[in-house]
Amino acid sequence: MRIALFITCFNDTMFPETGKAVVTVLERLGHQVEFPLGQTCCGQMHFNTGYRPEATPLVRNFTEVFAGYDAIVTPSASCAGMVREHHAVLAEESGEAALGRQVAAVAPRVHEFAELLVDVLGVTDVGAYFPHRVTYHPTCHSLRGLRLGDKPVRLLRAVRGIDLVELPAADSCCGFGGTFALKNAATSTAMLGDKIRNVAATGADVLCAADNSCLLHIGGGMSRLQTGIGTLHLAEILASTEGDAR
Repeated sequence: MRIALFITCFNDTMFPETGKAVVTVLERLGHQVEFPLGQTCCGQMHFNTGYRPEATPLVRNFTEVFAGYDAIVTPSASCAGMVREHHAVLAEESGEAALGRQVAAVAPRVHEFAELLVDVLGVTDVGAYFPHRVTYHPTCHSLRGLRLGDKPVRLLRAVRGIDLVELPAADSCCGFGGTFALKNAATSTAMLGDKIRNVAATGADVLCAADNSCLLHIGGGMSRLQTGIGTLHLAEILASTEGDAR
């Protein structure tokens, strides 16, 4: 299987270790991962803020760069959702029939990391070891957009040494929502406060999620309150092994 990594601009800029972790896990499972250098933003920021025509060239570039791969994996539920759900919308609005065909060929091959492992590769135990207390936050895009269900939790349960504890009100939004946190700061902060209280109630050492954007939001709040709780993307926990000095 020919697999390509779509790192996303957010992870590439702020959380490069997450992309490395994805490659580490897949290589451990015997797969080779390619990184197309021509990849750029998927257009989600433009689309969500109303710059739809400006997002169309990014859609075109995405289909060209990732054409020919059997699977495209990304450590971002929100960007996977953008490609699978909204690239076709932008292609239709552009009136370019060829672009519509290209999107139809490429978009279904885009998988969030947990999806690729569980649904495509049929794996839940990736040989990870992480002896810490962890709680999992299902981000809105992973829960309501991609409908990942319990796939990330099944992967975490198979990690050796982990103490996985349930997060109260796990399905409530953390308040990030991209520009929502900027345009509706008071509401976002109130939602964040609720989420932090629930995370702290678990006694977890680490909060895990499938989107670093939400982890950045929650982690920032927890850092300011000096909770001592860390944040890690799902891929980084799955990449950890017994020899890891973490």
